Amino acid sequence: MGSVRFTRPRDLAVAAVLAALVAHLLLIAGYNSLPRLPAFVGLTFLVLGGVEAWFGSTLRARIRRKPGTLPVEALVAARAVALAKASSLAGAIMVGAWGAVLLYVAPRFSDLEAAAGDTLAATVGLVSSAALIGGALWLEHCCRTPEEPEDPDKINGFRG
Repeated sequence: MGSVRFTRPRDLAVAAVLAALVAHLLLIAGYNSLPRLPAFVGLTFLVLGGVEAWFGSTLRARIRRKPGTLPVEALVAARAVALAKASSLAGAIMVGAWGAVLLYVAPRFSDLEAAAGDTLAATVGLVSSAALIGGALWLEHCCRTPEEPEDPDKINGFRG
């Protein structure tokens, strides 16, 4: 069985760009028929990003076997990595989508009444989605196992 690769920024960038292109085409086709976007609709991703960052820090201490922490079961760490990968991809897709909304409505700020409110919603969504990516990548980073020395005698500082 192959090893798990860590999320590459270029994979997230590709997802964001593709989502932005699709969202932009959809906005061109039907922005006028959309209801006004709630201003703080994107805050959910900010909360999720914060929770994942906190979970990553907690999990990191357990993986490194800090005093006073319980050891981590392998399945818990594997599930955390799966969550982190899925969250970073979802965040990248939403960064692309919110970016497309922002690029579409910002130039129309003074022309369209709905564009003013949608600009705020897109900005909040974009920042929150970026926070989700950050929290997810931190969680994924925290799930890495610490490097073990190859020679056990090197731990004590002497060679036998």
